[in-house]
Amino acid sequence: MSQGNTGVTSQVVNAQACPVREVLDRVAGKWSVLIIVAAAHGPIRFTELERSIEGISRRMLTLTLRNLERDGLLTRTVHPTVPPKVEYELTPVAAELHATLLGLTDWAERHRVTIAESRAAYDAKHRPELLDS
Repeated sequence: MSQGNTGVTSQVVNAQACPVREVLDRVAGKWSVLIIVAAAHGPIRFTELERSIEGISRRMLTLTLRNLERDGLLTRTVHPTVPPKVEYELTPVAAELHATLLGLTDWAERHRVTIAESRAAYDAKHRPELLDS
């Protein structure tokens, strides 16, 4: 039976099938992981996050913080001071995610040398032109 006859559009099918992928895309993103790890020890200010996450632009930090807040992983608190003080803190859901990420980041740290050696061996065998530079 064709999709047109079922009354089900590909958008509906994708909307039902993709939530897990969307969640994984968000929480596994490079910047999201680094922000969650940086914010794990309590409230943290924007500038502290910016300083602690090497290579992130202000725009990308702002967008990622906004998305993590939208997804319920961060809370944003604006303190009524002059100038305003804004802090970000993990929600309980994100704290649970952080525990999972620690296992992943620990694994990455333990195996980064092995992976670098494997890449070098692969490149030497399959991409020798990279070694000439």
